[in-house]
Amino acid sequence: MGNFLSSLGKTIHLSLGLAILLFLLLFFLNGGFDFDVVFWSWLFRYFHVLAGVMWIGLLWYFNFVQIPSMSKIPDEQKPAIGKVIAPAALFWFRWAALATIVTGLIVAYLNGYLHEAMTLGINGGAPQHIAIGIGMWLGIIMAYNVWFVIWPNQKRALGIVECEPELKAKSARTAMIFSRTNTLLSLPMLLTMVAAQNLF
Repeated sequence: MGNFLSSLGKTIHLSLGLAILLFLLLFFLNGGFDFDVVFWSWLFRYFHVLAGVMWIGLLWYFNFVQIPSMSKIPDEQKPAIGKVIAPAALFWFRWAALATIVTGLIVAYLNGYLHEAMTLGINGGAPQHIAIGIGMWLGIIMAYNVWFVIWPNQKRALGIVECEPELKAKSARTAMIFSRTNTLLSLPMLLTMVAAQNLF
């Protein structure tokens, strides 16, 4: 089993297999599911949560682990972070952000509250949809920051894109500030998402 778990690919495939088996078990215990809007809403909500866990998990990794630890890492070891770990983490980070937004919008559409949520119930919407709308807008702002501020600046800071040393240092600071901005927005965003599902 240890050899099997030493491979990330095999581990993920096994996890996926277990998830499918559990789904089939639930399917047959329930006497089947109708493949209707409720099913597709559930499926895309599942994808939404998976992507969101990856996105916010990496956001918190950067802010709680990587950034605070950089000053403690000897200079000769820092290239391993900047050339190997950070680019890989940023790949999953930005695509998870996009997947979270797209699947969230699909869930809102399938459940019939996309317009009301996106307009924050401007014409007297339900409190539940206003709450989820606030969370959706916070998520969209955060995803915008990831793709159009953090990622371009990280490319310069990590040397993926060549630039002058002054711009490289400025880009590193800008990426950090916007990453911290996303961390600031993450707790209110998660609060509104969970509140919309459980408090109304």
